[in-house]
Amino acid sequence: MVGRTTAVREEVRVWSMSGVERLTFPDASTVIFKYAKRPFDSEDQALRLAHTLGVPVPQVNASTVLDGWLGMLMEDLGPAVRDADDLDGTAAAVVLHGTRTAAALPVLDQVRLRSLPHRALEHLAQLRKAERWQDTDDIEDALDQIAQAAEARSAGTTVAPFGWVHSEFHPTSLHISQRGWRLLDFARAFTGPGLLDLASWHGTLDTPQPVRLRVFLEQYVTAGGTPDAFTRRGGLSAENWALGWHRMWAIEWFMEQSVRWINDPATDPAYIKAVRRHLTDVLHLLEV
Repeated sequence: MVGRTTAVREEVRVWSMSGVERLTFPDASTVIFKYAKRPFDSEDQALRLAHTLGVPVPQVNASTVLDGWLGMLMEDLGPAVRDADDLDGTAAAVVLHGTRTAAALPVLDQVRLRSLPHRALEHLAQLRKAERWQDTDDIEDALDQIAQAAEARSAGTTVAPFGWVHSEFHPTSLHISQRGWRLLDFARAFTGPGLLDLASWHGTLDTPQPVRLRVFLEQYVTAGGTPDAFTRRGGLSAENWALGWHRMWAIEWFMEQSVRWINDPATDPAYIKAVRRHLTDVLHLLEV
């Protein structure tokens, strides 16, 4: 598509559903080659849209979908000069959340948000029908409890910041070079509550820390984010609401992966362990 000769390929990061390589051409110029299968196969559209609307992202030079796989050639941003810190994260979030919404993005509004525990229960039923995820009555009970509380606890979903959500918003998704910063990994971007991005920044491996997120929210507002980020919603503090619903969003995604995208019984123990851990956090954070 770009009329370039064969390049030397060097793996940067590869996993089962996507990969990133650096291509070096005979003239020593380089590009990044990223490939991914569903549901990550529309990232080129999200990146082009973000670029058009002024979000600092890598430029997509060419893209195509072949046999269910997306392939993209993107500008090579070069080596990062340092890792992103919390102030970098809040600055990037302010820019992203201040970008006007785009009709092409999927929407996570209150109706969709409160449906997450119901959708997770549907995934669980499918897994059990396939004689997987046995002995998980505790997971079913927890999801039932959250589903019953979901309508009340999801109130305030569309309170600002509501718009672009990166959804993979972590320090590793923010590339800082001598030319400034760029946001990477837009494969699952959507329109929804921006607090989910802020809740994801510190990761999900450790126990959620509402106080730490509160400090991050204060840094976000100081950097120019809307003061509405502090607004209580669903009868909860903004930080508990954000952490609780982000974990619920992750649970539904893990279970959908188990059913649809990865669908490998060998991965079940790891996914069940992660879902149980997140459910404990959700019950606590959403005060269910």
